[in-house]
Order: sequence, then structure tokens, then C-alpha cells
Amino acid sequence: MIETSTNRPYIDEMSIFRLHPLSLCTFFAVLIAIAFMFLLPPSSHSQNTTILFREDFASLGNWRPLYFPKIPKHTTYTIEANEGNTFLVAQSTGSASALAYKEHFNIYEYPRARWRWKISNIYNNAPPQKKSGDDYPIRVYVVFKYDPETAGVIDRVKYSVARKLYGEYPPHSTLNYVWANDDVQKTIITSPYTDKARLIALQKGGEKAGTWQNEEINILKDYRAAFGADPPPTASLAIMSDSDNTGQSAVSYLDFIEVFKDGQ
Repeated sequence: MIETSTNRPYIDEMSIFRLHPLSLCTFFAVLIAIAFMFLLPPSSHSQNTTILFREDFASLGNWRPLYFPKIPKHTTYTIEANEGNTFLVAQSTGSASALAYKEHFNIYEYPRARWRWKISNIYNNAPPQKKSGDDYPIRVYVVFKYDPETAGVIDRVKYSVARKLYGEYPPHSTLNYVWANDDVQKTIITSPYTDKARLIALQKGGEKAGTWQNEEINILKDYRAAFGADPPPTASLAIMSDSDNTGQSAVSYLDFIEVFKDGQ
């Protein structure tokens, strides 16, 4: 999400040739910044071979901020504690920025994830299939690395342009798990910006706002359902609360995120 309302490429907005030429350089710059998450070695947080890592948000040391050109107002991310438990707090008021996890993992080895989240409220009048409504109080992204060896001819041309300009490939695709504003939003929809991203609504509407909700996902199953194909093996995570299109406000919380193998 780079620009308000009409031109906001982000993690999930990678339809390179839909962009106006004047915004192309800005677009590639953001995608390459995201791609740096794949340059670090695989995660080694956990001694448990069935759990790759668990982020309890004792600090933001495992995450880096991701800001977007032409969006001057940024969402704030802080750590808070309550009775010995720490959690991430995202405050968005007409703003957008994200946190990108610094490490990556193989989703065929660790295809599952779980987390606990909470929101203060949903946004009003935010149609999910329009760019003007592409704001959510909380999102958890799974971002997949582009592999030129398995890409088609058209994609190789597009991604080669990006690599020549910035030295790295942008991501291949994303799954974007959201707390949807509309309680009748379809469970899986295509991003209004690009068919390289799918939005998956795990919660819908404001009925459960203000309460903690536990989520558990199967990344492989969701990707196949969303895209009708197998994903690239290398992935990473990102978190965002955004309200720059709607101009509204929300406070959202993440208690933890855990990536693990099947059978746990």
C-alpha cells in the first residue's frame, strides 16, 4: 500500500504493469525492501523440532518496520505488558505501515501457524473489493519468495525488470489473513490491487471486537484453495494495521504468533 485511495501497492499489491509509469520506481522500491526479509538465514528460535518459532512480543527485535512512500502517517507498533504477559499493540489513525519478520521458513516443513488477536473496532463503509475499502484493523501476511526457475515467461520478464532496477526480486505472492470489516465478506477474495494476493477473512464484522480470538491456519491448504496451485517453498511473515484509505481509527493487539509442523 503506497498511495492513498487510488494507487497503493503493498506486500499484496504486485501487479507490476498495472501501475502508472510515474509510480513504478516507488512500487519496486517497496517490493525490494520486503524482499530483504529473505536474505537472512532460516529461523532457529525454538529447540522444539515441531515448533519452528513462537513470537511472544517481549520486544520488536525480530521485526523491522516497513514504511511506504507517499503515506506520511505511520501506524504505531508498541509492546505492552499485562500481568506478566506481553503483546503487540497496533494503533492506526488514517495511517499505514507494517512490521516484517526478519527471518524466513520452509512452508512445506512448517505449514501451520497460530496466533491470538483482538481489535477495538472495525471500519465502516469499507467495501473489501474496492481500493477505497482496502483497510483492515489487523492483518497477518504470509509472503512467498519468487523463484525464477519455476516462473512462467511473463512473470520472468516482469520480475527481471525489477531485479535489474533494484538487484533483488519482489515477492512471488501473498496470503493476507484479515479481520474483515464486513460480516458478509467472502472468506477468500482477490486483492483489489493484484491477483498475486488473496485476502482470507478469519473474523468478520464487529460482533467479537474487544475480545481475544484464537486463530489457527494451514498455509499450504489455504494457498491451494486461494490460488489453485502449490506455493513457493520459502516464506516469511508480516503484520499490518492500516486505515489510510478510510481515514478511520482502530487499536489492534497480537498476543503471540507461532509457526509449527503438522500434528501439533
